[in-house]
Amino acid sequence: MILNGSEILVKVLLEQGVDTVFGYPGGSVLNIYDALYKNSDKICHVLTAHEQGAAHAADGYARSTGKTGVVIATSGPGATNLVTGIATAYMDSVPMVAITGNVPTPLIGCDSFQEVYIAGITMPITKHNFVVRRVEDLADTLRAAFKIAASGRPGPVLVDIPKDVTANKTTYTPQMAQPIKAETDIVGNIAEVADLINKAERPFIYFGGGVRLSGAGDELRELISKADIPAAYTLMAAGILGHGEKNNLGLIGMHGFYSANCAANRADLMIAVGTRFSDRVALNTQKFGHNAKIVHIDIDPGEIGKNVPVDYSIVGDVKVVLTELLKHVKTTTHPEWSEQICKWRLDDYVPEDSDIELKPHQIVGKTCELAGEEAIYVTDVGQHQMWAAQFTKHVRPNNFLTSGGLGTMGYGYGAAIGAKMAHSDVPVIHYTSDGSLHMNLNELCTAVSYKLPVITVILNNAVLGMVRQWQASFYDRRFSQSQPERVTDYVKVAEAFGAKGYRCFNIAEYEAALAEALKSDGPVWIECVIDREEKVLPMIPSGGTVNDTISK
Repeated sequence: MILNGSEILVKVLLEQGVDTVFGYPGGSVLNIYDALYKNSDKICHVLTAHEQGAAHAADGYARSTGKTGVVIATSGPGATNLVTGIATAYMDSVPMVAITGNVPTPLIGCDSFQEVYIAGITMPITKHNFVVRRVEDLADTLRAAFKIAASGRPGPVLVDIPKDVTANKTTYTPQMAQPIKAETDIVGNIAEVADLINKAERPFIYFGGGVRLSGAGDELRELISKADIPAAYTLMAAGILGHGEKNNLGLIGMHGFYSANCAANRADLMIAVGTRFSDRVALNTQKFGHNAKIVHIDIDPGEIGKNVPVDYSIVGDVKVVLTELLKHVKTTTHPEWSEQICKWRLDDYVPEDSDIELKPHQIVGKTCELAGEEAIYVTDVGQHQMWAAQFTKHVRPNNFLTSGGLGTMGYGYGAAIGAKMAHSDVPVIHYTSDGSLHMNLNELCTAVSYKLPVITVILNNAVLGMVRQWQASFYDRRFSQSQPERVTDYVKVAEAFGAKGYRCFNIAEYEAALAEALKSDGPVWIECVIDREEKVLPMIPSGGTVNDTISK
């Protein structure tokens, strides 16, 4: 059949199983939006307040579903507004296809109105990007983009389409989407690594988001149980092991549990699974796991030995590798090692409750209690992010969404909208702070317009909390530009946008507000006023080890 480029684009989206896209129209993508209008019964388009919010929404949609998120933006500033969202997805290995319009082909390179070389701008933060110059190439290019985004180590792919390509016509030949097959090739000696595990006296597993991306939670759990290995997770792996599950030591790294960091420090064998030894975990690369032989299992060969030298490596899909590894690992126990870890756990930081003032850990705990196990938790970046990671009793790997690698303030609202579009029957809790919320609070209008009951919990200490905490600890309390003294009335702002707003000063007030919010059929903001001296503890300074832990 003969179709124009925009019609072909929509056809390919449907081939790929896309039913929801996020974006913002503009001159260079008007043909695309006309085609979307004609197919609005098949593809839901979510209009955000800003292209960055659209990119984060596509990201949140992807993380919470495992599907590839799709975002559309026009040329020039529309395209450049996607950059932070694309970089966020890239750092956290999120499958996304970003479709940008551009000026007509004859005008490219002429400094035309709203012209920008978005392919060049995004080259360092995409798995791949394409510039389509012929309508005949459009369908296959889009198909390739979806395949690249979702295969291997996932990530964002950008497809830039000049306006004339979206209008030109060619023959469209339908194709069925090809399922993404797990990579079964393994590079490394499975038997040798299994032998190390079988002989270890103090084994330890440190795992990251690669376990979630490969769907290897059950295999990891079996390995932990069979070989009696304590394990700790990075921020990107929150929820893979259940809270309180045997051998789950919790979060590791800068704000991780003392016991988890001690175990990493004293282990004689460290098995790093689907993780990259980031500087928020391996704070001192010379001393991290320095008493252990280190085995690194990852799908990306580029991560092997990049940050920390390793003794053994296995390159391959984590699920495939663990499945093979389990065939060679013996059932065993490590009673002395377990006893030592139990002793360390007695020294884990435990914050104090209060009935008079709001404490972050109580806010998170009460939220888990009322929202239930099905709830999806989305965070912005800062102190509230770490409190949520430490105290959320989540038990599902795709139900905790946060910007880990890039640390993007303003990520949360868009991501929460994307998650809610995908999970209309599940509570979506958006944790944020007064600092992060001011970055992208405009997306409240999106939640209101689409009647999305996203519950935003604002931990308001009237400062830039994480920056201020560092200034207090390492800059002799010289609080340079971390106390903006904003007087924003969040209840009034919420109401002005058409949402509900509550303000709380103690845990009883928060419990009442959250109970009402969970009944709402639209977005709700709950402002929680907390003390600016609240800190995220424990904390290991950059370059430090567990011996440098700050716990008060």
